[in-house]
Amino acid sequence: MSDNANRKVVLNKRPQGEIANDDLVIREEPVRDLKDGEVLLKTLWLSLDPYMRPRMNDSKGYMDPIEIGATIVGESVGRVVESKSPKYSVGDVVTSYSGWQEYSIISGDAPMVYKIKDQGVPLQAYLGVAGMPGRTGYCGLTHVGKPKAGETVVVAAASGPVGTVVGQTAKQMGCRVVGVAGGEKKCRYVVEELGFDACIDYKGGNLEADLKAACPDGIDVYFENVGGAVTRAVAKLLNSGSRVPICGFVSAYNAEDASKVETPFHVFGAMEEPPEHRFFLVTEWQDQHQEVTAHLAEQIASGKLKYSETVAEGLDNAVEAFKGMLNGKNFGKQLVRIAD
Repeated sequence: MSDNANRKVVLNKRPQGEIANDDLVIREEPVRDLKDGEVLLKTLWLSLDPYMRPRMNDSKGYMDPIEIGATIVGESVGRVVESKSPKYSVGDVVTSYSGWQEYSIISGDAPMVYKIKDQGVPLQAYLGVAGMPGRTGYCGLTHVGKPKAGETVVVAAASGPVGTVVGQTAKQMGCRVVGVAGGEKKCRYVVEELGFDACIDYKGGNLEADLKAACPDGIDVYFENVGGAVTRAVAKLLNSGSRVPICGFVSAYNAEDASKVETPFHVFGAMEEPPEHRFFLVTEWQDQHQEVTAHLAEQIASGKLKYSETVAEGLDNAVEAFKGMLNGKNFGKQLVRIAD
């Protein structure tokens, strides 16, 4: 038996709406000895992402629900501390879907595990704008949104890691880019630091009027992250031939009854001339994982891709950080630093 003890966050009860204090709990267990072909990872950084919340419900979506007693899902950056696989050496740093825990054991042949190539960017960036959220934004925009120079692109949750990549990529493609974010501070950052043409504060009380003023020629591409009032406001301004990549709709993730939620599909489907819209997963372009990651990392290193992040310290603070993220309290990518 290993000398290491593993602490992990597990699903104790399924949340009913907002996450309650005893829905997610920390448990500790010894780390077992490795079998031939296995690798022991020590988690350094943990990613917190909105998609984790629907998986806590007892309903099947595009991914299976988390079982009661199981570790909460999530991507991490980890360091190899023991290896019985010829594919990994002690000291290798990888991204993997280890979940919310301090140690994890993986097979040397496990899919979706990638060694990090040093491109001069911080390790945690491979969980944010150079990681799954960044690839989601980049692939969803370029493959589903297909913006053309001169078009107007609107992206919700503009200061987050997905929106950050969508907006800055669209600007590089010659588009007018309008963000939607919550609060003056986030909106100011999106315009002044990220270079968007405008950013609408959905909490400001004038969402529809402000959005219309920022999009005088209508909207050609809307990158959907939030749903709700933002979706309804955007729908009124969509041009003929517009495209809507649907990444998610976080405004509904804490709903007590998901069956009663008005989704973007309801809003767009009811339009007289619906836009081209569909839900997508970044795994549709899994064969481009390394290529897109390298591109985004190079963009960061060269200063062309800017971002912000909010860091919680230690596994004990992961649940509160996650709850805060779902309510928009984070600024940029929400991370948990587990170890140096």
